[in-house]
Amino acid sequence: MITGAARGIGLAFAKSFTREGALVAIADINYAQAKSAAAALGEAAVAIEVDVTNQKSIDAAVAETVNQFGRIDILINSAAVFTAAPIVQIERNDYQKVFDVNVGGTLFTLQAVARHMIERGGGGKIINMASQAGRRGESLVAVYCATKAAVISLTQSAGLNLIKYGINVNAIAPGVVEGEHWELVDSYFAKFEGKTPGQKKKEVGESVPYGRMGTADDLTGMAIFLASDEADYVVSQCYNVDGGQWMS
Repeated sequence: MITGAARGIGLAFAKSFTREGALVAIADINYAQAKSAAAALGEAAVAIEVDVTNQKSIDAAVAETVNQFGRIDILINSAAVFTAAPIVQIERNDYQKVFDVNVGGTLFTLQAVARHMIERGGGGKIINMASQAGRRGESLVAVYCATKAAVISLTQSAGLNLIKYGINVNAIAPGVVEGEHWELVDSYFAKFEGKTPGQKKKEVGESVPYGRMGTADDLTGMAIFLASDEADYVVSQCYNVDGGQWMS
């Protein structure tokens, strides 16, 4: 089960896991886009509608995935939203929305799937999507950075608590990743830093030690590893996949 999988990084994961032979539930709030993505992947994928800010929706999505496939062995929490603003301009509604999706959505989807995994026995793998933004603050990105720092901390706590059931919880921290997400990020920096459209994206891409921005496909190898038996002894870790931007 992959949340936020109708596009972007989540969809790249879905494609990669189906190539590996997995059956994949593409869980997304945009059900029409999820259905289109699942249809393109064929019989190995199904579309599941989910709003990760709504507990009934999460529980229904988990139940439907289990109904479709019989069990959930792997969860990837990829659903997330972005915001940016100077500290003195942060709005409470915007703050609440980003925390509800990025932190609450991760926690309560993880919780629902973990309950299923414990009930059926046999363990499982849970992968949360953090970010290099969770490693340090940024002047204009306080709320988003805070949510991703919370995801890293949540991964550590959940991993320690659930490993006794054979459930490994780990995270991936991407750097700057090409795609629709960064078009939105760029627009915020154009607004608040007075940059021309595309300027911030170009600057950030050039600053990556590897020499370019990442792509969604750059992240799939780590996800496959963390979902595999080879990662059974990996617990509560957050791996940077960022072209050398952050070392920890």
